[in-house]
Amino acid sequence: MAEEKKQGSLPHSVVLENRKAFTATGVSDVDSFDDQTIVAYTDLGELVVRGHGLHINRLNMETGELTLTGEVDSLTYTEGRRENGFLSRLFK
Repeated sequence: MAEEKKQGSLPHSVVLENRKAFTATGVSDVDSFDDQTIVAYTDLGELVVRGHGLHINRLNMETGELTLTGEVDSLTYTEGRRENGFLSRLFK
């Protein structure tokens, strides 16, 4: 039996071009960020982007799109999804 999608969930994809330009869709929140680590939440779990000179260019909470530039060293998913991250608290 196929697992039903949660109502309101966004489709998730990740595009990394030459380890310099990163785009993710299906991002529901960003918990923390600096020039070396960005922690974002998706319906598929927490996504941690690590690198150097990371800069968030755009975060659209309505469409769930996150774009950033910098040198990306790793992308890591962890299980679980935390509610009420940094940006959710900021924009309430």
